[in-house]
Amino acid sequence: MTDKNFDRRDFLKLSALSMSALAMTPLPQSILGKSGSKYVMVGNMKGVSIHKEATDKSMILYQRYLDDIINVYYEVTGEDGPKYNPLWYRVWGGYVHSANLVTVQYILNPVETSVKEEGQLVEVTVPYTRSMLYSKTYGWEQAYRFYYGSVHWLVDIITGPDNKPWYKIKDELLKIDLAAPAEHFRYITAEELSPISPDVPEGKKWIEISRYHQTLKAYEDTRMVLDTKISSGLPWNNLDTPNGKFRVQTKMPSKHMGDGLLTSDIYAYELVGVPWNCFFNKGIATHGTFWHSNFGSQMSHGCVNMQTKDAKWLYRWTTPVASPDDWTKNGYGTVVIVN
Repeated sequence: MTDKNFDRRDFLKLSALSMSALAMTPLPQSILGKSGSKYVMVGNMKGVSIHKEATDKSMILYQRYLDDIINVYYEVTGEDGPKYNPLWYRVWGGYVHSANLVTVQYILNPVETSVKEEGQLVEVTVPYTRSMLYSKTYGWEQAYRFYYGSVHWLVDIITGPDNKPWYKIKDELLKIDLAAPAEHFRYITAEELSPISPDVPEGKKWIEISRYHQTLKAYEDTRMVLDTKISSGLPWNNLDTPNGKFRVQTKMPSKHMGDGLLTSDIYAYELVGVPWNCFFNKGIATHGTFWHSNFGSQMSHGCVNMQTKDAKWLYRWTTPVASPDDWTKNGYGTVVIVN
């Protein structure tokens, strides 16, 4: 596709936008880019508590809130656990449990100059970037935040409200075009999505998900090739992950989950760009997770939350085999047993 520029008169409408509205990332590269430093972002809508000691029994000193970036000094194993996830972080003034924090980086990427006609998968490489929606009537308006590790379909390269290259992103659920700064995304290569163990016969691959142990194991015949912690559905309000024997039916590298509302409210239930989805029972899928790291505990609305790297591996390993250009791949695929 060719680059596009909006009419210059359209940019005059930006005068109504404050500079803060155009602040796309939470901290500059000079801060988040320090070698050897670790930064985490708050993913819980209720925020997180900073404790005096590495235990939730200790005094709460202060709170950090959704999308706050926290500098981690070092990691601590909490003596009081919890057993499934005893990891705590030493931060300014105290300690915080890792459950509702996600590791982030700030990596700026070279701007690509072309987009495949069928679209290009891209991944966010900054803590978050604010997408914006353009219309001739209202000009540029704020929309969702795209979060670190989320995956999106790039369909064009345009000129953004700052006169710099922006990527036009297609929201596959709402079928609308959004845009965000190009340097906040990296192209996902075809090599990254090459099938894993393609020579293993279909009937020899299978997945076992244990709700009791909160684990997912993948097998090639009797040989286990993946063993990882997961977070299945919450055990109330019909949110639990269903038991049974299923097959992977639909694979999507990027999915907008949530209520499907067009909003700039960061507290809305909208998860845009959920990566590496393998649907095996109606709306239930294994997928990557960019809003928590509390694997080993039930957390989801029925899906199987996984570390994004493991979800990507599973996406490549399972059948039906999806090509790098497939927005959706349907088929009668790998067996999934949930117990």
